[in-house]
Amino acid sequence: MGKSKKQRLHRTPHVPYDKRTKLKEPHTTTQRASQPPFTPTDRILLVGEGDFSFARSLYTHHDCRSLVATCYDSVAALAEKHPQSSEHIHDLEEAARQDASVVEIKILYGVDATKLGKSLPAGGGKLVRKGGFDRVMFNFPHVGGLTKDVNRQVRYNQGSPSVIVRFHTHGLIGGTELLVGFFRAATPLLTPAGTIIVTIFEGEPYSLWNIRDLARHVGLQVGRSFKFHAEAYQGYRHARTLGNIEGGRGWKGEDRDARTYVFERKDVGQTQTQQAKRMSSDSDEDD
Repeated sequence: MGKSKKQRLHRTPHVPYDKRTKLKEPHTTTQRASQPPFTPTDRILLVGEGDFSFARSLYTHHDCRSLVATCYDSVAALAEKHPQSSEHIHDLEEAARQDASVVEIKILYGVDATKLGKSLPAGGGKLVRKGGFDRVMFNFPHVGGLTKDVNRQVRYNQGSPSVIVRFHTHGLIGGTELLVGFFRAATPLLTPAGTIIVTIFEGEPYSLWNIRDLARHVGLQVGRSFKFHAEAYQGYRHARTLGNIEGGRGWKGEDRDARTYVFERKDVGQTQTQQAKRMSSDSDEDD
């Protein structure tokens, strides 16, 4: 309690982006792989945050100054499932009030990834609807533990129109699309050169989702993909959809292999796509 806010946040001092050394082209494949798919000057929409540790890391360790971070849970549900979220949210809200370099840091609750831009709370209201986002990010999309059957999990998370999907404790939503619905809702919110960034675990059942094909059906294509490095986001911890495991037991998502996909509109032009592929054309790339 006696520590000051600056001591507790350990935030890197703000430096104008045009003076940063990271503007230089990375020379090694390791440097390319570790570079995040955003810049500090981007306006970023985070969808499906768990305990907001990722959002906090973007501010404290990546110097992001324009964040709209959303979660599906209500305030009460979030506090019950992820008690640690209160500290992360407090730090973000304090930054918004006290850090003069912040453009905007907003926290929204009860936001459905498939209804972005619609009325509060599910769509985020005007703040989301006005768009203008350089990056829309959705880390580890999942509808929760509906079933242990792999085939049903695939259908639920793909968003087959014939499937009824239940989101946590909010009852049944008929015909809801998750990934496809998210892509459709997020695309109109982008700037002309904006991208949608989705990270999912590798291996089954996630590889069966065919995320590339799902995006292709709604006019998106993969600009690049790369392994997700959780250690690049200091302070980040993977938050389970169903909440913390009592006693801290169980596997840690940040230790599991995962992959990040950067999607762009098909109409952005071949030049930008080819340029992005060249930057990631190493052993870490599977395009």
